Amino acid sequence: MYWFPLSRKSWGRLKPLFSLFCACLILLSSCASNPQTVAQSSNRITIGTTGKPRTLDPADAYELSSISLISNMSDRLYAYEPGDPEVKPDLATALPKVSEDGLTYTIPIRKGVVFHDGTSFNAEAMAFSIKRFIQNKGKPSFLLGDVVKSVEATGEYELTIQLKNQFAAFPALLAFPGVCALSPEAYKIGEGQFNPNNFVGTGAYKLARYGSDLIRFDVFDRYWGKKPKNQGVNVQILSSGVNLYNAFRKQAVDIAYLTLDPDQVRSLQQSAKKGKWDVIPNEGNVISFWSLNRNQPPLDRIEVRQAIAAMVNREVLSERVLYGQADPLYSLIPTGFDVYKPVFQERYGDANTDKAKELLKQAGFTKDKPAVVEIWYPSGSAPRQLTAMVLKALAKKTMGGLLEFDINTVEGTTFFKNNGQGLYPTTLVSWYPDFLDPDNYTQPFLACQKGTPEKGCEDGGSQTQGSFYYSDRINKLIEQERKTQDPVKRKQIFAEIQEQVARDVPYIPLWQNQDNIFAQKNVKGALLDPTQNLIYKNLEK
Repeated sequence: MYWFPLSRKSWGRLKPLFSLFCACLILLSSCASNPQTVAQSSNRITIGTTGKPRTLDPADAYELSSISLISNMSDRLYAYEPGDPEVKPDLATALPKVSEDGLTYTIPIRKGVVFHDGTSFNAEAMAFSIKRFIQNKGKPSFLLGDVVKSVEATGEYELTIQLKNQFAAFPALLAFPGVCALSPEAYKIGEGQFNPNNFVGTGAYKLARYGSDLIRFDVFDRYWGKKPKNQGVNVQILSSGVNLYNAFRKQAVDIAYLTLDPDQVRSLQQSAKKGKWDVIPNEGNVISFWSLNRNQPPLDRIEVRQAIAAMVNREVLSERVLYGQADPLYSLIPTGFDVYKPVFQERYGDANTDKAKELLKQAGFTKDKPAVVEIWYPSGSAPRQLTAMVLKALAKKTMGGLLEFDINTVEGTTFFKNNGQGLYPTTLVSWYPDFLDPDNYTQPFLACQKGTPEKGCEDGGSQTQGSFYYSDRINKLIEQERKTQDPVKRKQIFAEIQEQVARDVPYIPLWQNQDNIFAQKNVKGALLDPTQNLIYKNLEK
């Protein structure tokens, strides 16, 4: 789902000199927007962020800046608890009852719930919300549109969903914040009929103000669940990481989360050690990877792809690019899933230059005739720029002239438009999951509906991701894991998928992000859910 330019998150700029320059502008920017005035109330929490939401309509929201707000104003059938990637009933009262053929999901619905406008919630309202998510054709509509055949209220508090095909991870998909309950009195079903500036759901907070620089949430006094520990939340939107950094240091905001530059994070971490404020680290589920186009020479040779995988030094990337604010990753599936296997570490290790040289020589490359590979990334992405520079320097230093990298960049919108057209030999990309299941780290990368081993993928996930990888075996394995309800069997299938990816190298996993919440000393309860949304109702001071 979430490729980098979809605004889920931006690491920001890394260069210290640039950050220093921006800091000099803080006096000017503070005149235009001074968050200090909104952080004075002791019974409300002020959250500082640089994420400007595009919409508050769940049927069209597909960016972290919008999704994080919606998740705190809404309830879904299923949701996550901090530190637990398994879904729990929310507006549902139990996990679904699944038919023997795996196509029918029957879900019991919670009673005694009302919407922010006073409308009663029931199965009919939930069915309306899901139908609207699909039929209004917003950005995330395909998530359910590709899977759901029909949804109906089969009782006042019973929902029945028919799937087009078996999909074992379906309950996790129902936890996507966009698949939340919406008041039928406040919304309409119809393609393109969105309500971007309002929100009427069932969550612990209701929308009180939606401005360009300040969003205000008030506690919903008729909320069915556990009441928030605070009296409301203000979300202060800052124009840059520098402004957020300075606003937090001046105690103008209680919480700083998304997005600070790695050098700013490091500075705040050092001050936290001195007791100035608290830092709450979180293991993220966002991965950064290197996509290799198997249709572009010299990457059409498997030995070249394997050699690149062997020469990668993740420790150096972590230290020089991210100041240690990420964990090395050796599979497309993050480490938090029990199916994770460090297959790239097992097969290639890290910085295994001897193996890389041997593979390149097997492919016929020499010092006089090196393998020359282009690296592309979207402009404005400082982490990727620095990653490309480090990779180029590593090859020059360690590969004895057998491998050279040529760095190129292009504007972000153009980059992602062209990536699926096969124009780039390799690309540096990040992935934000739609839902928490290993399927969402394999199917979108590897599945291909049309293609051949000779020509590669012509239509499918791997074509969209720019690798053009095609494998009959992988397609069958993905189909099997989607149908299989048995977690032991699914784990075995994912193990085989990961091992084949390491062997064929359509992608090279690089790192798994870490997220840090910074909180003033008088603020408690700062936690992220497993999808990296800050949970507002646990905050107190």
